[in-house]
Amino acid sequence: MDVEQALAQSLRESLWVSLQVMGPPLLAVLVVGLAVSLLQALTQVQEATLAFLPKLAVCAVLMILLGPFTLTAMRGWTETLFDRAVMLGGVR
Repeated sequence: MDVEQALAQSLRESLWVSLQVMGPPLLAVLVVGLAVSLLQALTQVQEATLAFLPKLAVCAVLMILLGPFTLTAMRGWTETLFDRAVMLGGVR
């Protein structure tokens, strides 16, 4: 594998891992934000903390629940990246 292919593959893998790790919390925060905005529009209560605190709570719970998966995904990607760097170090 030459350097350009390794860099392209590493970039693809990093984008995929970031989507796997941050996709679920971002989607959950999006859904909660939409629900809170709908509730605020229906009740005409425009309070900034009402929009912020539920999103913060959902994000915290998801980070706790998805912590082991996140650690596994990041560790696997990091090991792959370091192995690839060592492999490419001997190319020159």
